[in-house]
Formats: sequence, C-alpha cells, structure tokens
Amino acid sequence: IKWLCVMLTNDIGHRLMLCRAMIPRHLKLIPCVYGNRLLSGYKPKSNVKDSYRILELQEGCSLDDIRNSYRNLAKKYHPDSSSATADSEAFMKVEEAYRVVLNDVANKKKCTEDEEEDQFKSKSLQHRHYLSFEGVGFGMPSQRERQYMQFRVDRAAEQVLEYRKQRLEGQSAATDLMKAKDVRQSKKVKITQAVERLVEDLIQESMAKGDFDNLSGKGKPLQKFSDCPHIDPMTHNLNRILIDNGYQPEWILMQKEIRETIEQLRKGIVASRNKLKGPMTPYREKQWSRVCEQFTEDIRKLNKRIDNFNLVVPLLSRQMVHFNAAREIARAQKTCEALVESREASNSEIKEAEQKDVKRFGLKSSLFQWLNL
Repeated sequence: IKWLCVMLTNDIGHRLMLCRAMIPRHLKLIPCVYGNRLLSGYKPKSNVKDSYRILELQEGCSLDDIRNSYRNLAKKYHPDSSSATADSEAFMKVEEAYRVVLNDVANKKKCTEDEEEDQFKSKSLQHRHYLSFEGVGFGMPSQRERQYMQFRVDRAAEQVLEYRKQRLEGQSAATDLMKAKDVRQSKKVKITQAVERLVEDLIQESMAKGDFDNLSGKGKPLQKFSDCPHIDPMTHNLNRILIDNGYQPEWILMQKEIRETIEQLRKGIVASRNKLKGPMTPYREKQWSRVCEQFTEDIRKLNKRIDNFNLVVPLLSRQMVHFNAAREIARAQKTCEALVESREASNSEIKEAEQKDVKRFGLKSSLFQWLNL
C-alpha cells in the first residue's frame, strides 16, 4: 500500500510540475512539492554527520566505499527490490544522504586542491622578473631588456673575434707544417739525387775498369717480353726478378704448407692404424679412438688455415675446400686393410714357392744335410 501511495504521489507531482511549467514566471510564488521533495529551491536539510551515519560510513572514506554502501542500501530499501526490508521513506533518506556525502567529498577535494595551489604559490620565488635576462642589467624591466640586448651584441662580437683568431692561428700552424714538410721533402730529394749520382759514378767507374766484360749475355738484346703477349711486360719482369731472387708469394707458401700438413697427417694415422694389428680389443679400441680425436683436432686447425688461405689467394680457381675428418679416417682404414691383404698375399706366395723348392730339391737337400753331419 505504501509503495502504491508513493507511486501515486510521484504521478501527481509530475503532473503538478507540468502545470507549473505553464504558469508565468512572475506568478510562481510557492514552490511545488514532488513527493516529499521540493521541485524548486530544493536544499537538503540533512546534516553531514547524519548522512555518513545513514550510509554506515565514516568521514574520510573513498568514493568507491560511498558508492558500494549506497548500492547495498538501495538493494535493501528500494520499493522495487521485492525484499522484506523494502521501505520507500528509508530509501529516500539514503538517497538524500548519498547526495549530501558526495557534495561533501567534492567540496573537501576542491578545498585540498586550492590549499595545494596556494602552498605552491607561496613557495614560488618572489620577484621572478629579476631572474630573466640572465641576471644582466638593473632598473625597470624595459631598461634591463635594452641592457640585455646590448650584452648579447657584445658577446656575439667577442665570439666572432675569437673564432677569427682561432682560424688564423690554425692557418698559420698549417702553413708552418707545410713549410716543414716541404723542407723535409726537399732534403729527401737532395739525398736521393746524391745517391743516384754516386751509384751512376760507381757504375761508370766499373765499366771503365772492365768489371762488366765477363758477364754472360754481353752484346745480346735483353729479354724484355715474355712469350704470352697478353701479360703486362712490366709485371712479368717484376715477377721474374722476384723469382730469380727466391721470393715466393704468401699464398703459394701457405698452399705448400697445407699440402705437406695433410700428407703428414694421412701418413701418421695410417702408421697408427698399422701399429694396432690383429683383432681390435677394447684396449686397442680406446687407443684408436684417442688417435681419431687427435686427428680430428688437427684437421680442424688445418681447415682454419685453409680459410686464411682462401682469403689471401688471388685466383678463385686456386681456392681449397675443407678436409673431412671422418672421410680421412675411413680412407686410412681402407689403406691399412689393403696393406694387410697385400702382405698376406705376398706371404702366401713366398710359402708356396718354398714348398715347391722343397719338393724339387728334396733329395739334394737331404744329401747335403747328411754330408754336413
């Protein structure tokens, strides 16, 4: 019944509000009532402490706590909640208290923000305009601004003069270095020319004495060009001079070293396999595994040497590939097996020949043995 009365009063209040909207403004003297609330000039009369008490909260709580408390009480007292504790008057008090508490929290927040702003303003530096213009000048701000502009002009002029001074000093230092370099270069040229004149004088003196008369090929033309016309004559002559003096390029020496190393490694692993003759016992298996590990490590080092060789060699066709340790080990085992088979074949042939000799010369040998006895 109470809920029905509330709904009817709300409907009546809504109609009164519509009718009041149609009345002119100068005739609106008395505010209308909407339910138990005023439609115009409404001011809640509830105290803040009573509002906190109604919402079952304490002052200083957060907005989330206020919302949660209002939601729980609304579920408890709302007329449409179909609960045993539903009460429209209690719900209206809860709603009014909720609004009062929200206004109180908003006012407190605004006050704290104003206090922080005032505190920040109080801490700000006084006479801040005197900190501008880099602290240059005195007097009014306009006078200080003119003094600061003149200060900037003077500072720029000093910087320009300093830059020009450093530039001139650098140019003078560069000219001094060039002069010293020219002096050193001229000294080198004079020394070179003196050495050339000395060598030329020595050659002419030796020719006058006849020291070059016993040279092979005297009176014959020099072999300046090679048989291949596509090779540069100067390059060919330089290479020929280097070869005649025993010089070899680095990549040739490295290639020779790699080939000698791989041959030594192959011979060494074959010799190690030949030492382990007969059936492979566990002890011999361990020895063979050690030999293979050492051989693999040597092959790895050799492959690094091959990488360095490939970086130095001038021709792409002369580059070398890496050696495979497993393949080399299998090759050594096949070589050892072939040697063993050849030895066995030679031993069998020797035994057969001895048996034939015994059959052929059996009587003579027995006679000679009897005579010796």
